[in-house]
Amino acid sequence: MIPKNALLAGLVLGLAVSHLASAHPEGDQKPAAAPTPSLKDGALTGQGDWIYQTVLNWGRIPGQEHIGSTHGGVAVDKNGHIYVSTDGPNGVIVYEPDGTFIRSWGEPSRRFHSLAMREEAGKEYLYAAGGSRICKLDLDGKVVLQINNKPGSDDLGWTNATAVDAAPDGTIFVADGYGTNLIYKYAPDGRFLGKFGARGKGPGEFNTCHGLTVDVRNPESPLLVVCDRENLRIQLIDFNGKSIDIPIEGLRRPCATSIRGDLILVAELAGRAVLLDKNYKILSILGDNPVESQRASFGVPPQDWKEGVFTAPHGCSIDDKGDLYIQDWNKWGRITKLVKSAAAK
Repeated sequence: MIPKNALLAGLVLGLAVSHLASAHPEGDQKPAAAPTPSLKDGALTGQGDWIYQTVLNWGRIPGQEHIGSTHGGVAVDKNGHIYVSTDGPNGVIVYEPDGTFIRSWGEPSRRFHSLAMREEAGKEYLYAAGGSRICKLDLDGKVVLQINNKPGSDDLGWTNATAVDAAPDGTIFVADGYGTNLIYKYAPDGRFLGKFGARGKGPGEFNTCHGLTVDVRNPESPLLVVCDRENLRIQLIDFNGKSIDIPIEGLRRPCATSIRGDLILVAELAGRAVLLDKNYKILSILGDNPVESQRASFGVPPQDWKEGVFTAPHGCSIDDKGDLYIQDWNKWGRITKLVKSAAAK
C-alpha cells in the first residue's frame, strides 16, 4: 500500500507539471502573427481637402505586443521603406509601406532622437541624432560616420543633440535642443565648420531648437527649418546662421517637420499635428486631442489610445504618395499611418 502522503505528493507534482506544460508551450510553436493593417473602420481626421484616414494595426511586429518606447523620428527611403527609431531593444525598425515588418537594427541603434534620409552621389543614408552622438548610417544600419560630443569644447560642445540633417553637398547641421540651444555645422567628413544661435526669444534665438530639416526646394536659397519648440514657432535660418523669417507662431510645441513638395507636416508635442502649405499656412489640423491631460504625456497606455487622435507627436514623415507617418512620444511605442481619404472635398 502506498502511504497517503506519497499519493498526495504525487498528485501535487503531477498537477504542477501539467500546469507548466500548458503555461509554457513547446518552443517550436510560432509566435502570434501581427494583426493585419486595414483601412476598414479607420478613423478620419483633418478638414476640407486634407482629410485623412488611419490605417489600423499599422507597424505591428509579429510576436511582440509593443514595438518599444518611442522618443524619436521617422524617415522614408526612395523605395518607400519606413524607418522608425525606438528606445527599446528593436532600435531602428524598418517597414514596408503596407506596415509589414522587414527588420530591426537592434541594440546599437537604440535611442536615436531624430532621423533624416538623404541621398548623396546616388546612395541613400540615414542621419540620426542620439544625445551624445551623431551618426550617418547606410540602409543596412552600418555606421559610416560618427561624431561624438565633447562638452566644453568649441567644436564638439553640444551636450544633448535633438536633431541632425544634411545639405545636398553633405554639410551636416546638428541642433543641440536639449543643451546649448546652438546649431553646429560640420563638413561631410565631420570637420567642425562653425556654430550659431543662442538661447532666447529673438530672431535666430531658440528655446529648445528641437527639430531641424534642410529645405532645398529653392536651390538658390536653401534653408534650415527649425522647430523652436518652447517658443511655439518655426524659424527659417540660412546655412550661415542668419535668421530669414519666422513664418508661423502659436504652434503647440513643434517637435519635427517633414517636407514633400509644397507640403510641410509638423509634429506638435501637445497632442496634434498640422499640415502646412508652402507659405506655412495651416491646411489641416490632424489628430487634435481633446483630453488635455493626455497631451505631451509619455505614459498614455494603449487601452486609452483613440484612433485618429494623437497624444504627443514627436517625429513625422511624408512619403512620395503623400501618406503621413506620425510617431507619438510614448512609453509603449506608437506609430500612426494616415492616408488621404475619399471624404476629402
